[in-house]
Amino acid sequence: MNNPRPRMTHLFEQLGLDASEEAIAEFISTHQLDRDTFINDANYWTDAQRQFIEEKMKSDGEWAIVVDQLNESLHEDSVNQSK
Repeated sequence: MNNPRPRMTHLFEQLGLDASEEAIAEFISTHQLDRDTFINDANYWTDAQRQFIEEKMKSDGEWAIVVDQLNESLHEDSVNQSK
C-alpha cells in the first residue's frame, strides 16, 4: 500500500492546525518570520509542533520538502523586503 506524498494540508493536519486552503493562507500571511529566524525557532509553535518540524527537517525525506516549502512561505515578506 502506497502512502500519498505529504502535502501542505497534511503538514497542517499533523501540526493540529486548520488545513483548509483559506486557513493555510491566513496562517502564512499572519505568521511571517524575519530572515534570521529559523522555522523551528518561531515563538508560536508548541513544543510538540516544534519537535515534529525538527524531526521532519532532519529526516531529509518527503516531509522535509513540505516543511521547507512552509519555511519559504513564512519567509516571503523578509525575502521580498531585502530585494
